[in-house]
Amino acid sequence: MRTTQIGGIDVSRLVVGGNPFSGFSHQSPERDRQMREYFTTDRICEFLHAAAAAGINTAFMRTDEHILGVLRQYRAQAGTIQWFAQVVYEPDDPGVHREWIRRAGEMGAAGMYLHGGATDYWVATGQFELFDEALELMRSWHVPAGFAGHRADAHAYVRDHVRPDFQMCCHYNPTDRSSNPAHSNVGEKWSVDDRAAMLEVIATLPCPAVHYKVFAGGNRPVDEAFDTLSRCVRDGDVVCIGVFPGDDPDLLAKDIALFDKHVEHTTPEEA
Repeated sequence: MRTTQIGGIDVSRLVVGGNPFSGFSHQSPERDRQMREYFTTDRICEFLHAAAAAGINTAFMRTDEHILGVLRQYRAQAGTIQWFAQVVYEPDDPGVHREWIRRAGEMGAAGMYLHGGATDYWVATGQFELFDEALELMRSWHVPAGFAGHRADAHAYVRDHVRPDFQMCCHYNPTDRSSNPAHSNVGEKWSVDDRAAMLEVIATLPCPAVHYKVFAGGNRPVDEAFDTLSRCVRDGDVVCIGVFPGDDPDLLAKDIALFDKHVEHTTPEEA
């Protein structure tokens, strides 16, 4: 699989995201439960080994005790996929992101990025001074540093005022994070208008974009999503997908084939 550079790090053009590992389905509480029950630590490690064998070299996953435990086991098995750490933030504990940056650095993260809910929340509440501080802290570990986000205006702010190594851009804005950065699956919406606004911003970014939630958390057709990706992914960009093999054990291979066809424009032999 072809790679690109993010802050001097080689990253495969298709990467895997950790939301399914942690039971964030963006569909229903029952679906969350199915993902949590399926993705034991052993199965996550098996999935990461399979992804690496298919040419994927990076996973974007949370910073929490669960994922740190997975990483310890995976690395003990000589796993090679590198970890880009999603740094969490909680308004009730406003310094917690600093602690997780430190722990991600000590755990050997290859890259770091602020959780998208936090980026949306900081922009909406005018806490602009936190961006430069977070960027400096992440870069102090000598890794590429970025910001995720669900709102086009939040990414426009980061583009114009922060200049990270990458911006992780959600194709949809399922819930408003302006008053609370935390995830909620209540009242989620998947608007193509939100996607259009985000794609307009992506086209203007001076750094690589990591496109995520491209399937709208499984709520929109996969073929249509890949058709959109074929028209909006730039040469230096990366696509992050969540995969749930509990439905189809061949799903990762099928997604890679669709990515090669629509985004890389290669056949299996050429890839």
